[in-house]
Amino acid sequence: MADLEVSYEDGIATLTMNRPEARNALSMEMRSALADVLHDIEQDSSVRCVVLQGAGQHFMAGGDVKGMGESVKKTPEKIRKEFILRIHDLHTIMFAMRRMPKPIIASCRGAAAGAGVSMALACDLVIASEDAFFTLAYCKIGTSPDGSSSFHLPRAVGIKKAMEIALLGDRFSAQEAKDIGMINFVVPDNQLTEQTATLASRLATGPTHVYGNTKALFYRSLESEFESQLQAEAEYFADCASRPDFKEGVTAFVEKREAKFTGT
Repeated sequence: MADLEVSYEDGIATLTMNRPEARNALSMEMRSALADVLHDIEQDSSVRCVVLQGAGQHFMAGGDVKGMGESVKKTPEKIRKEFILRIHDLHTIMFAMRRMPKPIIASCRGAAAGAGVSMALACDLVIASEDAFFTLAYCKIGTSPDGSSSFHLPRAVGIKKAMEIALLGDRFSAQEAKDIGMINFVVPDNQLTEQTATLASRLATGPTHVYGNTKALFYRSLESEFESQLQAEAEYFADCASRPDFKEGVTAFVEKREAKFTGT
């Protein structure tokens, strides 16, 4: 059984982390598969939205801590070398998610812990069931965060709340996560699949190229100066305006009808 299952339907690529017996803990096979699939999807114009979810009752319970048991028996020098490589390997996925020119939705139920929180934060939108819970939890195994959570979390919730989440490692509910700005939507557990599909379908029928430009603008704004950001706004807008979806959007507005975007 593959650690990552991938399906395609109606412009939506669904990536299912598939280790339910281990709460979908991030194995080396899963990391490699995610990196490869995300690269392929980035280049695949038929895919207009991506959904990331976990098999079974949980989203993802972090890294494969059991698998780290042998690693910690090595010398400090070998441990350091191994984990530098492992973390950079994980970060390849985060770069791919950031670069992805189409929206990525995290669909969470059950546990999102450690790298599971990092993975959800790296997605563009997060929808969670009422029974979902979150914990950064790195401090519980004696290490600092990875998976880009040290970048995304303070920007989502503010530095003081991020410190609380990281230093205490407490568990909190989906509603609490929504209230502090970590996630977007909370739905009843029995509606998560349906509501995720509805959200993904809405995005997959939208102006895909526009979404890619919007992602690029918003993420670069986290590090850009005012003048360079406004210049980027002008360039991205002009790029969108030269494409078919802009013509369709303006025409539909004038004709007082729903636009039918092709993603181009």
